[in-house]
Amino acid sequence: MKKIYHLSTCNTCQKIIKELAPLDGFTLQDIKTEAITPEQLEEMHQLSGSFEALFSKRARLFREKGLNEKTLSEADYKALILEHYTFLKRPVTIVENEIFIGNTAKVVAAAKQKINS
Repeated sequence: MKKIYHLSTCNTCQKIIKELAPLDGFTLQDIKTEAITPEQLEEMHQLSGSFEALFSKRARLFREKGLNEKTLSEADYKALILEHYTFLKRPVTIVENEIFIGNTAKVVAAAKQKINS
């Protein structure tokens, strides 16, 4: 599988997608217009090992809901990601059986290397 979960309105996501190009055979899913399904999230979880790794603590709603003051469980992270797209750390790039989560330079470089290998 070759897939990127992203936000089309996110400049960082768009910059990373351009950096990763060419993306032959990739499916791009804008998580704002095409919500993540429980099955897709479960697949990401199996590749990443945890829902927390997929969760964005930088999301505005994280502080607005006071979640930064709570101890969240894996079930909480899962439910929150399914509740609102903003809680998914983005972009999430899946290349075959490897997952690359987020936008750090190290993650983007590793994804680029995997795509071009």
